[in-house]
Amino acid sequence: MRIADLAGQRVAIWGFGREGRAAIQALRKHLPEVALALYCSDAEVAEAQTFDAALRIYPHEPDAVVLSAYDIVIKSPGISAYKPAIVTAQAQGTRFTSGTALWFGENPQARVVAVTGTKGKSTTTALLAHLSRGLGIRTALAGNIGLPLLELLDQQAELWAIELSSFQTGEAGPLELGVITSLYEEHLDWHGSRERYVTDKLKLADVARRLLVNGTQEALLEKTAHHAHRQLFGQLEGWHVADGFIRRGATDVFALERIAVPGAHNALNACAALAALEAMGYDAVAAAPALATFRPLPHRLQPIGERDGLQWINDSISTTPQATLAALESLSGREVTVIVGGHDRGLDWTVFVDAIKLRTSLRIITQGANGPRIATALRAARSEVPLGDVDKLDDAIQMARTITPEGGTVLLSPGAPSFDQFHDYAERGRRFAGMIGFDESEISGIAGMGIS
Repeated sequence: MRIADLAGQRVAIWGFGREGRAAIQALRKHLPEVALALYCSDAEVAEAQTFDAALRIYPHEPDAVVLSAYDIVIKSPGISAYKPAIVTAQAQGTRFTSGTALWFGENPQARVVAVTGTKGKSTTTALLAHLSRGLGIRTALAGNIGLPLLELLDQQAELWAIELSSFQTGEAGPLELGVITSLYEEHLDWHGSRERYVTDKLKLADVARRLLVNGTQEALLEKTAHHAHRQLFGQLEGWHVADGFIRRGATDVFALERIAVPGAHNALNACAALAALEAMGYDAVAAAPALATFRPLPHRLQPIGERDGLQWINDSISTTPQATLAALESLSGREVTVIVGGHDRGLDWTVFVDAIKLRTSLRIITQGANGPRIATALRAARSEVPLGDVDKLDDAIQMARTITPEGGTVLLSPGAPSFDQFHDYAERGRRFAGMIGFDESEISGIAGMGIS
């Protein structure tokens, strides 16, 4: 769907987050004559009125009857496409679209690398942009990473590095290269089941002319085997990690000790970015030295500093048990207290429990809405890891100060979303830093967003 297709239609915007605001601005610029209705929360009404006085604003969630009164509804990504009201309205003829879909409709010739995955997609996308810029390529960094595509609607770039969440993969395309970094269980509250989550995530493969996937994950290899132009990273014949180096085939290209982001999983993310750059026809070997100057993304294994004789690390972006395990692996050999828990969306913590229950030099503090469920799973497994179970993040920080040995590390890696206590993972990370005694404003945004 293109923006011009909305002319003469009854149009509603559902959601007044950054995606919703970008859609309003794009339509006002390109179709100023179209009347727009906005559905948002009551708390957002005053801000929405200031943002655009011409909006017809409704401070509630629309039901099927309301949605059916519109020809087209532009919804924000966080609103599940499987809500009964949406399914009913679609059956009655209402079309649903998004900022992502509209951008792709307007830019069919753009050279796009779209990156998705349960974990690793943000870092991989940012690495790709950083490496390509190191080669002098005018590159856009946008999408789910924090900059809606519609905010860049009328701008040009030689290469578009775009992150897509599982909410957006069905709205993209066609695109030149799709990258899937990993595939685990996540966002079951949005998708409704693990099977639907996997299906939605893999929609990226359907719209990608070429596909690049993690060759170390058997399930992902099996589910993408049908793609006619699939390439792999993480295997010996291509970009992979071995013996302290990022390698291309048998050639050592970059020493891991020089990479700016810690952990084996981030080294694999670097391989994904290098393989993507190469797949697009650029010299990835020449780009590799820029890995040393990459600025780690905030809230992703972000060292905050030292307080109370302890090292504090912010990994608030961690919203799955697998992400927490990867964070712990990157800190192997250190005395660590990990804070886990948050919004409960029903994920299975069995793999996490089995992986850590016999570990030494580790303490676990559970907190948040699913904290009691995680603690129960650990106790049922007869875990030997010292366990504390508290209500809120500030309680967890106080306990961590008490139980972590001097010189040890406190890691916030929740393995769960933030919505039980905070607006999003970024607010959770900033508040974590503030509760410790650091300046929240120093927990900065992602470098390099936009086009440069």
